[in-house]
Amino acid sequence: MSEATTAVSPPKPAYRSRLLAEALGTLVLVFGGVGTAIFAAGFKNGVGGLNVGFLGVALAFGLTVLVGVYAFGPISGGYFNPAIALGMAAAGRIPWRDVPGYIVAQFVGGIIGSSLLFWIASDGPKGFLHKTVASGFASNGYGEHSPGGFGMGAAMIIEVILTAVFLYSVIGSTSKLASPGFAGLAIGLTLTLIHLIAIPVDNTSVNPARSLAAAIYGGPDNLAQVWLFLIFPSIGGLLAGFTFKPMMGGIAKARSSLS
Repeated sequence: MSEATTAVSPPKPAYRSRLLAEALGTLVLVFGGVGTAIFAAGFKNGVGGLNVGFLGVALAFGLTVLVGVYAFGPISGGYFNPAIALGMAAAGRIPWRDVPGYIVAQFVGGIIGSSLLFWIASDGPKGFLHKTVASGFASNGYGEHSPGGFGMGAAMIIEVILTAVFLYSVIGSTSKLASPGFAGLAIGLTLTLIHLIAIPVDNTSVNPARSLAAAIYGGPDNLAQVWLFLIFPSIGGLLAGFTFKPMMGGIAKARSSLS
């Protein structure tokens, strides 16, 4: 018998552990990103105004996903987003049988995150909760609910395109050909860029769990529009997953032919 040893993959965490990690990661994402939009983006002090604005909210979403990827990624993969779970399955990176549980866990984690934010807002200054809910609770929207007044078609297009871009970043940065250890940074910066582009259009979704979590506290009008932010990010994720898989196959063939 040869004395050479072969690398053994570490045991895969139990499915329930992965679901818990996805729920916690989505909770952190919603709590950090939506929480910044609610508490800091419109903050006013006694001097004349101090707030983080669009840039701060974009950075908050990027930083929270970066934290989540490094904290929970080793357990579940660190998706925290139904569109990402669908896209990763389409790309052949996770089995389809795991997707329904991941999606349920992500929605549950997101709703817990927004519920905690609602609880905190209810103990804020007089009128704060009413104002926060009346302004949409950082929900996604189009038409009169778009920060910049953009219509439904613009929201559909940008959600498909930017979710696909996000998925490409996730798949590419976590592939065997990528530099190890930098996936979280790449994914976090990509999400920051996406928010810088899309906040004026529809307050940026690219994540159905984030959208539903905010909309349930954003009032009936925002809840009535949430269907778009459930469907079109999912389409973008699936498109990216199905198109990235053959590209990676072509790269693998090219590498094998050179070896």
